[in-house]
Amino acid sequence: MTTLPNKTLKSNILVVDDSAENLRILSSMLTEEGFAVRCARSGLMALTTLQNTRADLILLDIKMPQMSGYEVCEHLKADPVIL
Repeated sequence: MTTLPNKTLKSNILVVDDSAENLRILSSMLTEEGFAVRCARSGLMALTTLQNTRADLILLDIKMPQMSGYEVCEHLKADPVIL
C-alpha cells in the first residue's frame, strides 16, 4: 500500500460486516492510508447510513444474518438516490 505524504482523505469507504474484529482491522488499515471510513454491522445499518452520506466504495460482507450482502446490493440497485 502507498501512504499519502500529507494524509489528506482520498475517498469515503463504507465497510459492512457482522464481525466486529473484521470491522476493526479493515477500518484501522484504511484509516491509516488516509481514507474516511464508516462501518456498519448489518445490511440494514449500511442502507440507513447510505441514505445520509454517500460512499465512494462499499466493502460488503456476503454472509450476514437477517440481510445478506446480495440483498443489500439488490436494495442499492433499486434505489438510484443512494447510488
